[in-house]
Amino acid sequence: MVGRHKEVKIHFLPGHVQVLEDDITIPTQRALITGATGLLGRAVCKEFRDHNWHVLGCGYSRARPRFEQLNLLDAEAIRETVQDFKPHVIVHCAAERRIDVAEKQPDVASDLNVAASGNLAKEADQVGAFLIYISSDYVFDGTSPPYLEEDMPNPLNIYARTKLEGEKAVLQNSEGAAVLRVPALYGEVERLTENPLTLLFNCVQHTHEYAFLDHVQVKFPTHAKDVATVCLQISQRKLEDPSVKGIFHWSNNEQMTKYEIACTMADVFNLPHNHLRPITDAPVGPILRPLNPRLDCSKLEHLGIGQRTPFRIGIKESLWPFLLDKRWRQTVFH
Repeated sequence: MVGRHKEVKIHFLPGHVQVLEDDITIPTQRALITGATGLLGRAVCKEFRDHNWHVLGCGYSRARPRFEQLNLLDAEAIRETVQDFKPHVIVHCAAERRIDVAEKQPDVASDLNVAASGNLAKEADQVGAFLIYISSDYVFDGTSPPYLEEDMPNPLNIYARTKLEGEKAVLQNSEGAAVLRVPALYGEVERLTENPLTLLFNCVQHTHEYAFLDHVQVKFPTHAKDVATVCLQISQRKLEDPSVKGIFHWSNNEQMTKYEIACTMADVFNLPHNHLRPITDAPVGPILRPLNPRLDCSKLEHLGIGQRTPFRIGIKESLWPFLLDKRWRQTVFH
């Protein structure tokens, strides 16, 4: 929803004064985005702004100067920000999503993924804001895909457990809130190391070294801008229908292992991939991950909500600025 506003401009010309009136559009719907400095947060901010919402993007360590600095571990700071801005929608993208960090520092992961999410939900409820909590396909153990929203979660690691506990904290503190579970995301990164999937492009381009990549665990790489579109669509539907709430799933439907993701990257840029080698043994290590956490997305599809960018198209858009072959990079889209 937007408002119309007449802007009066006065032009002083020799001999007379000319008064002009211009109609400009002033957004009246407000969206607060946490984790706005991250891959998904940036995409969500852009999607809402592009559709004439007034957006307050919040971050912490990398917030300034583009975004508002907000410490989500400070309950009073959350309260002041929400009360001052009075958003209609809050999209909670911020999280400790580094699985190895969560395993080593479970209290840190719990503070951000659970306690902060619960506090944010309380404040959203106070001002009547619709909260969308971004969760993960990792809440499932990956043994019986595809997973419906009502299926029993069984998280295998600390990260997944804190995301599931965060879901519960949000829904307990804001009855009208929504949980959106998504899989591995990729998109327009500021650096390759920002995202585990785009990071694979380093080993794709360094063809003089063998890269041994998992060819067992299944992923469903999903473009961040698609998830941002889904967040906007759910928000717009919520404004029309207050019954929209609870748990939802969204995912791309292309099934790929890490090895297949890397080979696809090589293929779309016409790069060699003989140095990429599949590992077909069962994954080993101290941190368990689901082998196939495929999400059933029919609930949102039945609402007419959703967008899917083919992986070949999305990954090409995301990675071409990082091509080492500058000549190819200059001509790739011309």
